[in-house]
Amino acid sequence: MNDPQERFTDLYDRHYRSVLGYALLRAGRETAEDVSSETFLVAWRRLEELPDPPLPWLLGVARNLLAKQRDVRHRGQALIDRIAVLTTAADQTSWDVAEHVLDRQSALAALASLRKNDLEAITLATWHGLTPDQAAAVMGCSARTYNVRLHRARTRLSKAMRAEMRVAPPYRAAARPSLEEI
Repeated sequence: MNDPQERFTDLYDRHYRSVLGYALLRAGRETAEDVSSETFLVAWRRLEELPDPPLPWLLGVARNLLAKQRDVRHRGQALIDRIAVLTTAADQTSWDVAEHVLDRQSALAALASLRKNDLEAITLATWHGLTPDQAAAVMGCSARTYNVRLHRARTRLSKAMRAEMRVAPPYRAAARPSLEEI
C-alpha cells in the first residue's frame, strides 16, 4: 500500500482494539480512549517510521502516554493538597464571589474616572512593572516628574475608589451557618 491514508486505516483497523485494551487495563475508560486516540495520532505523524510489526511500537507509545497522564494527575493532586494545607475552614466559608465581583466593578469604575495621564502612570508601574526611570522614558519626562505624577495619580485613584464605595457599598452575604451548626 502506497497511499498513506489506506496504510493508516489498515493500521487503525488492525490494532485499535489492542491498544484500547492495553490502555483499559491501566486506566479508566475516558483516559484509555484518549490515550488510544493520541497513540494513533502519533502513529499518523510518524507513519513512514513505523517498524514492522507496528503493535509493540503502538503499545510503547500508549504506555508513555499513560505515564504522562499519571504524572499530570499526580501533579494536579499535589497542587490541590498544597492549597488545602494553606486553606483554613474560615477561608472556605467566608469567601464570596459576589463580593469580589463588586470590588472589581468598583475598581474598574474608579480607574475609568481617571485622566489619561494618571491611568498611564499607574498602569506603567503596576501592570507593566516598569521602574520609574523606564516609565519616565515612556511618558517622555524625568523620573522625578514621573514619580510626582504617579503619586498624584494614586491619590486621585484612592479618592475615586472611596467615592465609588460610597455610591455602591460592597455586597455582604448573610451569615451562613457553619457545617457544625447544620
